[in-house]
Amino acid sequence: MMRTLAALVLLLAGLGEAVALVPKQPKDLVRASLVAETATVAPGTTVTVGIHMAMKPGWHVYWRNPGDSGLPPEMAWELPPGAAVGAIDWPVPERLPVQTLMNYGYEGEVTLLMPLSVAKDVPAGQPLHLKGKLSYLVCEEICIPGSSDLALDLPVAEPGTSPSPDPTHATLFAEARAALPTPSPWPSRLTREGDGLVLHLDHAGLTAGSVSEAAFFPYGETVLDNAAAQTLTVDDKGLHLALKPSDPAAAPAELPGVLAFSENGTRRAFAIGEAPAAAPAVAAVPEPAPVSAQAPEETLTLWSAAGLALLGGLVLNLMPCVFPVLSIKVLSLVKQAGESTRRVRIHGLAYTAGVLASFLALAGLLMALKGGGATLGWGFQLQSPIVVALLAYGLLAMGLSLSGVVHLGGGIAGLGDGLTRRAGYQGSFFTGVLATLVATPCTAPFMGAAVGFALTQPPAVGLVVFASLGLGLALPFLMLTLWPGALRLMPRPGAWMDTLKGVLAFPVYATVAWLVWVLAQQVGPSGLLAGLSGLVLVGFAAWAWERAHLSGGWSGGLARAAALAALVATAGLVVALDADRARAGATVTADGFEPFTQARLDGLRNEGRTVFVDMTAAWCITCQINERTTLSRDPVRQAFRANDVALLRGDWTNQNPEITALLERYGRSGVPLYLVYRGKAEAVVLPQILTEGIVLAEIGKRPGLAQR
Repeated sequence: MMRTLAALVLLLAGLGEAVALVPKQPKDLVRASLVAETATVAPGTTVTVGIHMAMKPGWHVYWRNPGDSGLPPEMAWELPPGAAVGAIDWPVPERLPVQTLMNYGYEGEVTLLMPLSVAKDVPAGQPLHLKGKLSYLVCEEICIPGSSDLALDLPVAEPGTSPSPDPTHATLFAEARAALPTPSPWPSRLTREGDGLVLHLDHAGLTAGSVSEAAFFPYGETVLDNAAAQTLTVDDKGLHLALKPSDPAAAPAELPGVLAFSENGTRRAFAIGEAPAAAPAVAAVPEPAPVSAQAPEETLTLWSAAGLALLGGLVLNLMPCVFPVLSIKVLSLVKQAGESTRRVRIHGLAYTAGVLASFLALAGLLMALKGGGATLGWGFQLQSPIVVALLAYGLLAMGLSLSGVVHLGGGIAGLGDGLTRRAGYQGSFFTGVLATLVATPCTAPFMGAAVGFALTQPPAVGLVVFASLGLGLALPFLMLTLWPGALRLMPRPGAWMDTLKGVLAFPVYATVAWLVWVLAQQVGPSGLLAGLSGLVLVGFAAWAWERAHLSGGWSGGLARAAALAALVATAGLVVALDADRARAGATVTADGFEPFTQARLDGLRNEGRTVFVDMTAAWCITCQINERTTLSRDPVRQAFRANDVALLRGDWTNQNPEITALLERYGRSGVPLYLVYRGKAEAVVLPQILTEGIVLAEIGKRPGLAQR
């Protein structure tokens, strides 16, 4: 009964949190369109196009620097030969407080202007077909990622003619240009005053009575404490705005950005300092991306994806996150060696059914959530501290059973010996469920492309791929049970099994320790204390339940009540975990990695730098192994330094829409993902299992850099 109750609690907790994630459809919140200032375009000319976004009242999208959270709109263009689109001219944003955070963005409507250049050899008389995918994050108090496929046909006039204006959009483009900042006509200065900064605009013509509502929007995402008050003073020397740096010890000497203020009721905005280099125009005839960077869903078919998924599931059996369950399955096979061939085969089929049912249930839930607009990927359940804690508690109880501390149902708590003596096949089924739960944090070779393909296809196709993945995980154990000769080679049950059972408890305890470490990355100190207290209560409940089993009468009933009270208290602690989420730090790690943001990646690429991007998570054991066996090795670190490689790390331990968007851009639904950008060229995707040779070979390919 206790095991059935625990499984039900785990299922309800996961489903409850998942249902809470289902948001409104983003297209109901943002209406986007692609517009042009002119009705035609001529060869050899440049015109202006715009992305117009209208938001539902109360919702907003983001500026180029989103502030404390969020990410800016991004357009992935698909342009015909001879057309090129330049960087976005960003209108002046607003300060948008959200609880304790301060964001920079736009409410109501906004138009993002961009230059469209047309080559001289573009033939006249045919329309220029512009299209692209707009990705954005729209937020109220919750944030929902969305996307829109935009398209526009512009007729191409004869060479030498002037593009004809489009009067239907004249007002829209005039308002969009009026919202852009202009270069400051007066000098500006930045001074340090104590732990703060003061931005000065030297213009003696301003007066205290005419100026109000000043705000400064930095281009850099981490230079200022965005939520801090910005205090305005005006005197006979000009305007002065007090700012708070995010790190007083490392306050910047220069602070490029946009200064906005109201003068006599009119809003004015000036670009202060040197703006970062704008992204160049898109190449008229883009070079083909490296084969390793092409999206897998563009080249895979259903059957090739299913084949890769089957191989990935087979390899998954060798991953360290599945090792504890493999250990328990070994013990289960030994116990079944003396049973009839028919019973052993049914155990194998029940285990396979558990794996397949779990894979299909997780995949179906993930597809439903993504269809509702949630930014999730494979392994999403371990982004929840509640699920991580429940897994740790369940595995601790199983480990205690293996160690002989508690005997539940005369067997091993659903680990292949049955939920009760009469339901041994149910035990094999739940072993498959457990194998799936602990396997999902790992990404084996072949899996990434297959899962990425599955999540971009219709549900029926996606479920076939996920079923193949589950079959690959279950296949080794299934084959052993279907082949009687393999079981005859195994030793007969005997007293030695008690010793083996005790030994096999320790891989389970190691998994509990790993889950607690994952929990420590997800929650703050109070949440971690609650999680550790839950482990103590689970241990007490196991001890009390065993006392009730050994005792009778009123003392046994009292012990059973104490065990149930401990489990109820544990459930209360689990509910409180999510209230103490840890916040990601913004500092450079000891191995030289900066926290990933899309804006930081874009800035480094615009500088022409080589960038290595590591998408990881605390619960991804494959990621942790790669970091310790490859990325932390001295030859790799020396190669990064010698080749001036910028290092970015995206931590997907908790949900992060910006990281999810990058994963999906490269056809992946989970971590790890390793990318190498060389300036503005498309990224090269490295294998999911890294070696020193792979990384060193790719880093050394950049022309003009030191070869290793």
